[in-house]
Amino acid sequence: MRLIWPALFMLAASCGAAEEGTQPVVSGAFGSKPVVAIPKGNPGHTPRIAVLSVGSGRRTVPGDVVLADVDIRRWSGNQPYLSTHDGHQPTTVVFDGRQVSETWRQSLIGRPAGSRVMLISPAADALGPQVPLTGLAPADTLVLVFDILGGYPPDARLVGRPLPVIPADLTPAAQPRVLIDGSGPQVVPGSKIVVQYVAAAWPSRTVVDSSYRRGGPSAFTLKEGSVPAGWTAALDGLRVGSRVAVPSPGPAPMLYVVDVLDTIAQA
Repeated sequence: MRLIWPALFMLAASCGAAEEGTQPVVSGAFGSKPVVAIPKGNPGHTPRIAVLSVGSGRRTVPGDVVLADVDIRRWSGNQPYLSTHDGHQPTTVVFDGRQVSETWRQSLIGRPAGSRVMLISPAADALGPQVPLTGLAPADTLVLVFDILGGYPPDARLVGRPLPVIPADLTPAAQPRVLIDGSGPQVVPGSKIVVQYVAAAWPSRTVVDSSYRRGGPSAFTLKEGSVPAGWTAALDGLRVGSRVAVPSPGPAPMLYVVDVLDTIAQA
């Protein structure tokens, strides 16, 4: 699983004062892939941010891990460039002191969960020094539409519970096992889930991945092909606050323990 895009997050940029420019029109509900109409005219040369809709959830704060869907397209020709809606895995933005684009910080921090925010920016400011590796010119204008799922502390965990560990008797042939019953909203297939987890290889049982080690919670769309094998059946019907041990069969079997921190219904 690849949960962070280094080419987008190891960035350095500054966001100047707003500059006049024509404004794209964005339609579609929060959580769905946006439909973006690019007008004729000058996009401007300075990054600018527009709040398209305001959510009702907790505001993101400095230090949060921000989980968001993002749709990125070139202004020229309205050419799609990248969209997490296509891969059904929201992006994870870790504001932990590493270089992150100032345009992303201003777009994402201080916003209530459930907000949709648009950033119009030259690629050099939106994506930073990795632009030459992306196939874009630094001066290419990009339109980014963020759906902010929420901000979570890097060490977010089930309240009053120890960190998850792989049960000693869990094998790839075992059935999923609920270790802790939650009492929050119910998880349904197709919804977004926010989780912390540990993963161990089989048969060594060596922990090879952990969201705790990589900076904090991650988000997935709960559907086959978007999460590891076994997750959809194991998490379907659980409630937020649950912990489940999940064997994941396949050519390279894995063992997971997943803590469900939140769920967001799809549009």
